[in-house]
Amino acid sequence: MMGQQVIVLNQNIKRESGRKVQTGNISAAKTIADVIRTCLGPRAMMKMLMDPMGGIVMTNDGNAILREIQVQHPAAKSMIEISRTQDEEVGDGTTSVIILAGEMLSVSEQFLEQQMHPTVIISAYRRALDDMLDVIKDISTPVDLSDRAMMLKIINSAINTKALSRWSDMACAIALDAVKMVEMEENGRKEIDIKKYAKVEKVPGGIIEDSCVLKGVMVNKDVTHPRMRRMIRDPRIILLDCSLEYKKGESQTDIEITREEDFTRILQMEEDYIQQVCEDIIRLKPDLIFTEKGISDLAQHYLMKANITAIRRVRKTDNNRIARACGARIASRTDELREEDVGLGAGLFEIKKIGDEYFTFVTECKDPKACTILLRGASKEILAEVERNLQDAMQVTRNVLLEPCLLPGGGATEMAISQRLMERSKALTGVEQWPYRAMAQALEVIPRTLIQNCGASTIRVLTSLRAKHTQEGSVSWGVNGETGTLADMTALGIWEPLAVKAQTYKTAVETAILLLRIDDIVSGHKKKGEEQSGGGQGAE
Repeated sequence: MMGQQVIVLNQNIKRESGRKVQTGNISAAKTIADVIRTCLGPRAMMKMLMDPMGGIVMTNDGNAILREIQVQHPAAKSMIEISRTQDEEVGDGTTSVIILAGEMLSVSEQFLEQQMHPTVIISAYRRALDDMLDVIKDISTPVDLSDRAMMLKIINSAINTKALSRWSDMACAIALDAVKMVEMEENGRKEIDIKKYAKVEKVPGGIIEDSCVLKGVMVNKDVTHPRMRRMIRDPRIILLDCSLEYKKGESQTDIEITREEDFTRILQMEEDYIQQVCEDIIRLKPDLIFTEKGISDLAQHYLMKANITAIRRVRKTDNNRIARACGARIASRTDELREEDVGLGAGLFEIKKIGDEYFTFVTECKDPKACTILLRGASKEILAEVERNLQDAMQVTRNVLLEPCLLPGGGATEMAISQRLMERSKALTGVEQWPYRAMAQALEVIPRTLIQNCGASTIRVLTSLRAKHTQEGSVSWGVNGETGTLADMTALGIWEPLAVKAQTYKTAVETAILLLRIDDIVSGHKKKGEEQSGGGQGAE
């Protein structure tokens, strides 16, 4: 018994532990960071990805690229997760997060080789993160939300690195108008729900300059009956979510008819029901009704006689948007319709044919709290990319409206923090100061990548940028992403919201800490054929 090896774990499970895991995790994180590295800054390259279905994605948005990549390594998967978190939380900075996290892990590699314990590195990183957040609060500048030119500059710096940068003026205006439109104040707190109420509708064809924000809603539907009116000024709108058809039984119902006139009575009852429903609606004299369900031919006939335009099978989300835009309430039963349920806010209802599809427009609303962004462009791929960029721009606008603080872009913030951390590390004693200092160096990866992507000389520019930051009052100096030279970001007007930067640093450091903590990876899947063969020792 003594000399026998004791097997605890299942045999066909692969187990790695100790130093090997940490180096593996670090190299996985670095690989992911290298994939994304060329996507940072205004001179960013695009990536073209084929998904398994054969569709194409062309983008330089960090999150969109990583979503499509299939990875095997668990550490790489968690890196991909963080870019998604960043995208959902603040909408911008998805590329920087990955690059920073990768760099923070790669600077920690040398300490692990020197047999420094991961927890020491982690506590140094934690301290550095707290100091970073203090520094960005120090160097941030408040912004005046009513200053439109300034707001456009902020959005512009988010769009500048994207494919949309050619039409940046138009895109910035679209993003700002859309977000301002859906902004609501309830009980003293701001609520800006872009996802529900600022819908992006992509219509291939035309040119990108034709895109616009509609003061109202657009739905991809046509009227139900050809003789209904297709254009109405100042319509009275009623929104329903019940069907204007005879209600059938939920489950299967059988009716036995013995006499022939009973059958005509049943038909008569159905007709009476529909007539009653339509009379409930006509009583309020609307010009236009939208329903989420179907409208039977008979109901269409009654409505048409009353000169009411009906549109059926509208999506629930679209219906909510119309309600917000024109001030109507969605009624679920026709007999409960009241005068206050009628929407009077819309100025124009019309149906236009774009391409070969009909679209319903409810526009010129008085005080719309919902809007539709109509995007035109040459092909589906371009439109998808434009939509992604617009989403980023709108998120940035939302962040600024919710937290009106700005930081200089172009790697200036990173250099300033790096400089401050270097100074503070001199006051530290013990082993912790080395990882703390390495953190300061890791931050330089952002300006360095910006310089690389322009094809300028990295070492020369970075050294002069470092020297610049040692002087007083040069916090806002960074790299001009177009030319790769030093520039003052306040003069160039490149700003980033504080919320985005803070979230970027938090996410990156947290991920680095998380991956450093791991010292064991157990992975194993039984292959299907092995269950019969007993899955012996050499099975894996």
